[in-house]
Amino acid sequence: MGPLVRDALERLSAVAAQTVGDAERLRALGARAVEVTGNLKFDVEPAAGSELLAAQFKRWFGNRVVFLAASTREGEEELLLDALERDPLGDALVVIVPRHPQRFDAVAQLMAVRGLKFARRSAAAPIDTDCRIVLGDSMGEMAAYYRASEAAFVGGSLLPYGGQNLIEACAAGVPVLIGPYTYNFAQAAESAVAAGAALRISGAEDAVRQARPLLGDPGLRERMGKAGIEFCATHRGATQRTLAMCERLLSRS
Repeated sequence: MGPLVRDALERLSAVAAQTVGDAERLRALGARAVEVTGNLKFDVEPAAGSELLAAQFKRWFGNRVVFLAASTREGEEELLLDALERDPLGDALVVIVPRHPQRFDAVAQLMAVRGLKFARRSAAAPIDTDCRIVLGDSMGEMAAYYRASEAAFVGGSLLPYGGQNLIEACAAGVPVLIGPYTYNFAQAAESAVAAGAALRISGAEDAVRQARPLLGDPGLRERMGKAGIEFCATHRGATQRTLAMCERLLSRS
């Protein structure tokens, strides 16, 4: 593949790289005019109406403390449910939102087979006080789920899927837990941990163990939430830098 990739990259007038490491790899593959512009995901604004929907979620959740398992991938729900069975989070409500909608019914079946009492977002029915789990089987509402939670685990990182977008969680001001596999967001994950916005967990049991103090300590949640918002603000600007690159190219034509 080397010669084919090199020939293709050499023909590009400019390449916008997310990180210094990405830029080095692209140059090694043959790209020439490479600039580090940053991660565009830091510039994404929350979905319109997400704050209002989050308030509706909080009322639906009965104003209980919420531990969110966001964008979970196949196999991760089972690991989390096993860990929660061994080490429950007391009266906290656990909200599980699978990454892919085609898995909603499969995750619901997983819970039903275990004999767990759970509510589905799609049912929009009142949540009984003895219900400890909600299945977030909806699309386009992740920003509201984050804003309605006290702590969030970002999925795709317990098993080697590479991790899902933790930036959205940090931008919502919610403390973030990430697993060992975050190579899809390598620099963002390491930077979020260094900034105090995220905690690295070793597995599902550790996720539950580290969620407990977050759920019980408003001060800790506030510090991590503020760190997440500041972390995202510090890394914004990739859109403008990329547009500036495009404008320079267009001015030459």
